Parts: sequence; C-alpha cells; structure tokens
Amino acid sequence: MSGVSLAAAPPSEPNEITASAGTGAATKPQDKIAHDRKPPPQKESTGGVMGSLRVIELQLVAFIMVFSASGLVPLLDLAFPAFASAYFIALSRLAFPSHGTSTGSREIFQGSRLFRMYVVVGTTVGLFLPLAYVLGGFARGDENAVRSATPHLFLLSFQILTENIISGLSLFSPPVRALVPLLYTVRRIFVIMDWIHDVWVNKALPANANVKDVAWFWFGRTLSVANLTYFSINLFCFLIPRFLPRAFENYFRERDETRAKTAEDKRLSSSNKSQQTDKKTD
Repeated sequence: MSGVSLAAAPPSEPNEITASAGTGAATKPQDKIAHDRKPPPQKESTGGVMGSLRVIELQLVAFIMVFSASGLVPLLDLAFPAFASAYFIALSRLAFPSHGTSTGSREIFQGSRLFRMYVVVGTTVGLFLPLAYVLGGFARGDENAVRSATPHLFLLSFQILTENIISGLSLFSPPVRALVPLLYTVRRIFVIMDWIHDVWVNKALPANANVKDVAWFWFGRTLSVANLTYFSINLFCFLIPRFLPRAFENYFRERDETRAKTAEDKRLSSSNKSQQTDKKTD
C-alpha cells in the first residue's frame, strides 16, 4: 500500500468570518476579535478517529501475533520489522530530525478521488483477498497456499501498523514517514516473487481435479500476479517519483521556514537589546 494513512487529505477548517458575515448582522470590533479567535478543537470527533485507529491497530497486532506464532513466516521476515523500526528511529534522530512545525494531521500527499479508488483497489488486492486466500487454505487443508501468502500478509500488517503509529507522532519528519511504505514495499516485492514461484512452479494441478480445485488453483496464481503487478506499479510509478520527492520538498521547506523564523527572532532580540542600551546611555 502507498502509505494509506499518510495520503489522506486533511479536512479543511471552516471560515468563521465568512459564516458570520452571511447572517447580514453588523459586526462590531469586539465581535470581529471574537470571530478571529479560533475555537478549541472538538474532542469528540478526534476521539472518534483515534478510537477507530486503536481498533485497527489492535486487529493488526492480532494478525501479527497469529502469523508469528504459526511458524509460517521465515526468520528473515520476522526480523525485518525490528530492523526497519530501528532504522526509522535512527533516521529521525540523526539524518532527518523533525523541526517541530508539522503536526500529526498534516499529510504528505493529498490525493484526489481517483487516488482514493487506487488505494481501495490496493487494500482489496493486497490485504483482503490474500487474507481470504489464507483462510481458505486453512479450510481446504492447502498448506502450500497458506505458507506462500502468509509472509506477505505479515509484512503488510506491520507496514500499516507502523504507518498508523508514526503518522500521529511529531518525532518523525516527512522523509522518514515516506520511507516506511517505500522500504516495506521493496521487501514485500521479493516476498511476492517467492509466492509466485511457489504457486506457478512448485504447485501442480492434479489430472483429475474438479471444478472447485481448478478455480482455487487459478485464484492463487492470479492473486499472486495481481499483487506483484500492483505493488510494482505502486513503487515505481508513485512512491519513488511522486511520494518521496513530495516528502523531501515539505521537509526542506519547513526547515527553511524554521531557520528564517529563528534568524528573525534573533534579529529582533538584538535590536531590542540595542535600543535598551541606547536608552540607558541617554
């Protein structure tokens, strides 16, 4: 997935002054000052969003624990999230520290309706259908199908969980947040290639197979190819050429704004000190 939690457009804030002008009432200076003051954030809507994220995170943790305990995930894939998390923390501390100007609700890429449809397709192809394939493999006793698709689901669950967590923390700058789906997608492409090798080379259809077995056989093959196609397009056509440059653009713009503000504050402070010194001299 292309950083689903990072790519949603934030809601726009209402314009209180325009709304008050629409009533046709005369506006006094006191009323204008009152309207210029922004109301405090509504805790109910924020709590609802955070509550839904907590439910999603708990479900992802449950998936991760089940996949880890099943013994179907290779040791390299089990260790990859730990390495990736340590790498992201090191980047946020050493290479791309946060400037403190961006908040958790400020998104890197504001997608259109077509982009949201693209994300929905990726969620269906990458998460829901492989999960159905694994559950169907358990029901049919197809250990090969379960073993082939489980590593991809394990890494994708960790990716979504990591994105949801760091998107709400000001510790992580936009480049670090953009590297989460990029790094996980690169690793999952290699895992999906192993999945394709299992279902296209190592698995053969019996000669006397019935219609259900044939349909199940080709469902696994088609799903593996669809995942490789989608996430390859996602990596080479969106994450690298668009998502990552946008993250660096936002980061360096925030850095320049922070430095300019700091220099201006120093200039004003030195100017005030010089004026105070001149007054004392007089």
